[in-house]
Amino acid sequence: MTPPSSHSGPATSAPDDPPAQEARAAYGRPVVRLRPKAEARAIRHGFPWVYADELVTDRRTQALAPGTLAVLEDADRRPLGLVTVNPKSKIIARMLDRDPAAQIDVGWCAARIATALALRARLFDAPFYRLIHAEADGLPGVVIDRFGAAAVIQPNAAWAEAHLEALVQALVQVTGVTAVVKNGSGRARGLEGLAEEVTLLKGQIDAPIPVPMNGAIYMADLLGGQKTGLFYDQRPNHAFAARLAHGARVLDVFSHVGGFGLACLAGGATHALAVDGSAAALDLAGQGARAMGVADRFATRQGDAFEVLEALAREGAQFDLVICDPPAFAPAKPALEAGLRAYERIARLAAPLVAPGGYLVLCSCSHAADLQAFRNASARGIGRGGRRSQILHTGFAGPDHPVLPQLAEGGYLKSLFFRLDG
Repeated sequence: MTPPSSHSGPATSAPDDPPAQEARAAYGRPVVRLRPKAEARAIRHGFPWVYADELVTDRRTQALAPGTLAVLEDADRRPLGLVTVNPKSKIIARMLDRDPAAQIDVGWCAARIATALALRARLFDAPFYRLIHAEADGLPGVVIDRFGAAAVIQPNAAWAEAHLEALVQALVQVTGVTAVVKNGSGRARGLEGLAEEVTLLKGQIDAPIPVPMNGAIYMADLLGGQKTGLFYDQRPNHAFAARLAHGARVLDVFSHVGGFGLACLAGGATHALAVDGSAAALDLAGQGARAMGVADRFATRQGDAFEVLEALAREGAQFDLVICDPPAFAPAKPALEAGLRAYERIARLAAPLVAPGGYLVLCSCSHAADLQAFRNASARGIGRGGRRSQILHTGFAGPDHPVLPQLAEGGYLKSLFFRLDG
C-alpha cells in the first residue's frame, strides 16, 4: 500500500552533523529525522508510516540498507520511536515500536504474534484465519495466514525479510505450527525492492490443505496457489451470500478456489457455476465440492470473466444470485480511473444475468477505490445493464483483518449486495 504523501516537494539533503552523531552514540543505532514541515503529531497519534518526502534524506540516510532499524526523531530531535528504514521505498520508514531502545528479536516477535493469536482464538473455533494483518497487528508489512498446523508468511517489507528467521521461530513457538511457507510474491514486495520467491521454510506439505469455513470445504494450495492459497477476508461476505442462496441458481465469477460458490452450496443453493481464468484454481474448487459431497450441483467454466459474462448473456442464462469478486482493478491511484471503468463494466455485464428479483454481489479489493467511488461505479453499471436496484448490505473484511483507525488504506475490501428489480 503506497498512497502518495500529503506533502509535496522534493526531499532535501542535509549533511551529517554533530547532534546526529551524538544521537547515534546514545541509541547505538542510526537516527533519522523528520523534516520541519512533516506532521510529527500524526506519528505520535498512531500513524505508522513516514513517506520519502517527509524525512531528511542526507547521505547517511540514503546509504542505509533496506530494512535497517533506526530511531526516528521529530524536527526538534525528540525521539518518536524505533522504525525500519528503506530508502528505496515511497514508505521510507515504518514504525515498529514506540520504545527507541526496543530489541527486535524472537521475543519481541513472539509477543506481537501472541497478542494477535489471543484475538483469533476468541473469534474462531478452528485455527484457520489470518493471524497477522500487517500494521494493525504491530508487524508492518507482514501477513501470516494460518491453515491448521501450517502457516504462510508474506514478508512484504524489507525489515521482515531481514528478520525472517526470528519471525518464523516466534511463529512456531507461539502457535505450534509444524509447517511454514514463505510466499514472497506480489506487488508490495516489488515496491520494497524485494525479489519474488515461494519456498517451504519448515516442515512438509504434500497436498492442498482442506479448510472448513461457513459450512464449506476449501482446498488451499499453500505452495502453488494465489497469494497464501486462500482468501480469508471474504468469510463474512460468503456467509451473507449463503443466506440469500437457499434454493437459488448461483453464478460465482472470479471464483478462485470456489469462494462464494461453495459457501452458497453449503447454504442450500440448487446449483453453482464457478468462473475463473485459472484451471488450477477451478480444479481445487472441484476438489472442495467433492469433499463437501455437492459435486453434482457444482460446475466450472474457465475463461476470461468479461468474455464469459458476455457469452452467458448470448446463451440467455439466468441466475438467482450472481457474485463478481475480481482482483484489484485499482491497486494504486494511477490506476483508479481505469479500475472504476472496469468495475462499471463488470456490473453492466452481470446485471442482465440476474433473474427478476434476484441478487447481485459486487466486490472490490482495490486500495485506491474507496467505498463511495466503488458504489457509484457499480450503480452506473447496473443502470447501464438495464436494471434498477436497491442495496441490501455492505460488507467488509472479517475481524481477523483488523484496521488501524489512523490507516484507512487498511480497509481495502468492499462487498455490495444488491437486489435487482423484479
